[in-house]
Amino acid sequence: MVAVPVSTAAAASETAISLKGVTKRYGGPDGVLALDNIAATIADREFVSLIGPSGCGKSTLLRVIGGLTSFDGEHARIFGEPIKGPSLSVGVVFQTANLLPWLDVTANLRLGLEIRGNVPADVETRLQGMLATLGLQDFARRHPHELSGGMRQRVAIGQALMMNPRILLMDEPFGALDALTRDRLNVELLRIWQAEQKTVVLVTHSIAEAIFLSDRVLVMSERPGRILEEVHINLPRPRDPRSIRESAEFGHYVVQLGDLMGVV
Repeated sequence: MVAVPVSTAAAASETAISLKGVTKRYGGPDGVLALDNIAATIADREFVSLIGPSGCGKSTLLRVIGGLTSFDGEHARIFGEPIKGPSLSVGVVFQTANLLPWLDVTANLRLGLEIRGNVPADVETRLQGMLATLGLQDFARRHPHELSGGMRQRVAIGQALMMNPRILLMDEPFGALDALTRDRLNVELLRIWQAEQKTVVLVTHSIAEAIFLSDRVLVMSERPGRILEEVHINLPRPRDPRSIRESAEFGHYVVQLGDLMGVV
């Protein structure tokens, strides 16, 4: 088992996610071993990315943390509480923005609250604040088909944030977007994260995206998924995309992570 300690910068923070010996097998004792003895600790308000080859169990691990799939092992905890199913403390954003096409942006942002029957008295104030945070004030009454792909993903992120989770899990939310839109949304995500002060766990196939966004990157092995190594990203915040990506330090991390994944 590879223990993954919390980063030095976040060491004094409360532990948001604690995993020890987490294992997941699909299809019974002779089935596919997806995760093997995962151990990790993620601090409150930390931004951590999971990278690794396709099929290595990144999304499965995210589903374990989100309480969306069962697992074996010693423990998996959210703020000290065992994970037994979906939690109000956790919001999830998937690769596809699952917005209802007949609802406008405002109604889609409200949707999660209404499904849970937990619409707060100040919901209109929160909606206006969220539209501003997402940069969508002028699109509040637009429907999903009237939005770009990047806008739809911002609505999906806002939908999760409206429920005010302490942890935001993101499963390749920008994977289907073009490179330019993806880069712009990376900057937007950092801005939203800094404003909302959430713990974020991001699954991505992009080494550059992981470096630009994260405090730490956890590198996973081929299936069965194990954590091979953690890499602390010691780049200053706030991060300007051009200066950061042109820096020697950024290039060093690209080579280091690429070498760990066997791509350079």
